[in-house]
Amino acid sequence: MKGFFNQILYVDLSNQKAEINTVDQTVYEKFLGGKGLATWLLTELNPPGIDPLSPENRLIFATGAVTGTATWGSSRYGVFTKSPLTGLYAESYSGGKVPEAIAATGFDAIVIHGRSDGLTLMEITPEGAFFHDACHLAGKDTFETESVVKSEFSDKYPKGWKTGLSVIGPAAEAGVKFSIIKNDGWRCAGRAGTGTVMGAKKLKAIVFSGNKKREVFDKKGLTRLAKAMAAEAKDNPVAQAYKSMGTSQMVKVMNNAGAFPTRYWTKGYAPHWEKISAEALHSQCDVTPHACAKCYLSCGRMTKVTQGEHKGLVLEGPEYETLYTFGGLCMVEEVEQIVRLNHVCDSLGIDTITAGNLAAFAMMAHEQGKSDYAIQFGDARAIEELLVKIATNAAGIGRTLAQGIRHAAKVFGMEDQAVHVKGMEPAGYDPRVLKGMGLAYAASDRGACHLRATFYKPELAGMIDPRQMEGKAKLFIDFEDRLTLFDTLILCKFYRDLYPWELLGEMITAATGMDGSKENLSGIALNVAAKAREFNLREGMTPSDETLAPAFYTPLKDSGAAITKNEMDFMLSDYQKIRNWNCE
Repeated sequence: MKGFFNQILYVDLSNQKAEINTVDQTVYEKFLGGKGLATWLLTELNPPGIDPLSPENRLIFATGAVTGTATWGSSRYGVFTKSPLTGLYAESYSGGKVPEAIAATGFDAIVIHGRSDGLTLMEITPEGAFFHDACHLAGKDTFETESVVKSEFSDKYPKGWKTGLSVIGPAAEAGVKFSIIKNDGWRCAGRAGTGTVMGAKKLKAIVFSGNKKREVFDKKGLTRLAKAMAAEAKDNPVAQAYKSMGTSQMVKVMNNAGAFPTRYWTKGYAPHWEKISAEALHSQCDVTPHACAKCYLSCGRMTKVTQGEHKGLVLEGPEYETLYTFGGLCMVEEVEQIVRLNHVCDSLGIDTITAGNLAAFAMMAHEQGKSDYAIQFGDARAIEELLVKIATNAAGIGRTLAQGIRHAAKVFGMEDQAVHVKGMEPAGYDPRVLKGMGLAYAASDRGACHLRATFYKPELAGMIDPRQMEGKAKLFIDFEDRLTLFDTLILCKFYRDLYPWELLGEMITAATGMDGSKENLSGIALNVAAKAREFNLREGMTPSDETLAPAFYTPLKDSGAAITKNEMDFMLSDYQKIRNWNCE
């Protein structure tokens, strides 16, 4: 099949060996690449029931059939493994320029298992894998690590080769279960602890470099689609909104909807939201749009703090999810302080969504007398101190929170108040208002996730009433299937409004030669979803885990908005019936 290199690199870190093999074409036909191929590989190769931090757990890097082509939104890569945070399926994605370097190595996937004897830097080229001692990088933060490695490899490769770098920070080395993999300064494969697995393998950094180009089925057709989209972009309201305000615009949208998680999920409206909004960020800091390769949305915010104690601090961000966790859940009221907390998480190498949720949970625990660690809502300085304790896995509160929300809830005796699905905390969309997000969180294979279907979009846009139950599962599956195909390619989810079914089908046909009909592609999406669920069921998930945590059935204190168990049961039953899944 066109669009693929049909080469997989298998790396054994324990013996510092690598070999190149192929995969039968039927796997590509059934699952495509990206998430589909990686999920098949993970299920085939991982021994059932293993500890996620054991050498036998596979860590898989993958790109899709359009990575490195002219396709807009295609500069993305995925990382797949068994999650140390949830014990289940893990997928995480990142953008920037590195994805094109990964594709240029000429492998559809890089499968890593084993564990190095000492801290290691791995180099991936079209010839395979090469291993280097990385003891000099021990304990360095993500920014330092990138800087040092880039200088070491700056002149190594031939002119015209694409080169990129993915790294971990000290949190991953310390075993914090929600550590990230970082690239291009501020781009992160952030969720589910993929960086933790990389750290357990004593793999500090991976350099990717190559000159390979994938052969697509219809290069002219793919280029024609890209040119047509670029021509439309200048007048497209979606593109203009992302470029002008990025994801920070969602602070206003979600507060207006009463679904902005506030004061650790007890309220849906933050009275101080205007202080942490897109408008505040852009007026109080020096902000310019920033894009990944092959992108005209430029949703990234290159931000420089221009006032206060953090004046001069520069980073890309904060995105909406960081604003919601620290500004909403933790009640921090100064946008510059949230920028600082974003920087701390990035440098240490921890996920801002989980970190912010855990910080707010610790505040709630102290407020209720269930934790003697003194931390108050809104105290940014105390949050920063707590983040350092977590990232270093320090004895006491740091170690408690470094293990994730389920462990912390047991320690504090607050299981009934802990907000998560399958052990992973949700993004900033409250399902007591946007009820379809309840189904989205429950059905997601990696735990509470907003990106597998981005189902907040149709509810906010009026495509379906958030309170409506009938027909919600059917519309959700339509979104889930299309965006699962995004993950097989791998495409940025913010292009969801720009790649409807018809255009997506044209793209896939041009890239691979495959039948691009909705019927055929929906079947592939179902194959991928079923394979990920198969992995989870094998690893101990039960159908009863595919629901919301009990805390979500408590109404919001400010609006009284609620989602009931009966509503969730109805949506889940409808969803499982359409999927034809046995959930007994």
